Order: sequence, then C-alpha cells, then structure tokens
Amino acid sequence: MPRYISLHTLACLTRQGAEQLTARLAAANTVTMRRVQVNMIEGKMLVEFDAPDREALDKWMRDEGFHYDWVLRVEFEARGGKLETV
Repeated sequence: MPRYISLHTLACLTRQGAEQLTARLAAANTVTMRRVQVNMIEGKMLVEFDAPDREALDKWMRDEGFHYDWVLRVEFEARGGKLETV
C-alpha cells in the first residue's frame, strides 16, 4: 500500500491535545497511521500514513477535518545505507 507523509500546523495544542489527536489518527480505518512526530515549540506535526491512494487520504482528512500544509508520497526509503523502494 502506498505510504504518505503529511505536515500539519498545530495551533495552541497541549501535549494532552496532541495525544488525543494521535488517538483519533490511530482509530482511522480508511487509512493507517504508521507514525506521528510532534514539535510543540514550533507547533508542527508529521504523520506517516499508509493509504490506498492520494485521493483516499485527501478524502479521509477532509471528512475528519484534518488540515494539512502538504502531503508527500514516499517512493524510496534508506535502509541500512541503501535506498530501497517502499
């Protein structure tokens, strides 16, 4: 299944709020959250998803009210110093 990374800007979110948001992401069944990384100082969150395609991810985010700055489809990933297809 294709993998995507999205960047989100968080406005005045507490750690508890970030945990609740992460729980919502983990509960998704149209897409699968793989990993969440949060920077509270800069108010940014990176989310790694598996999704059937970009349209399905966009629709899920729109339906759930998750706004994003950008979404990137991941094609390659470094493993053991070697670039491999995801």
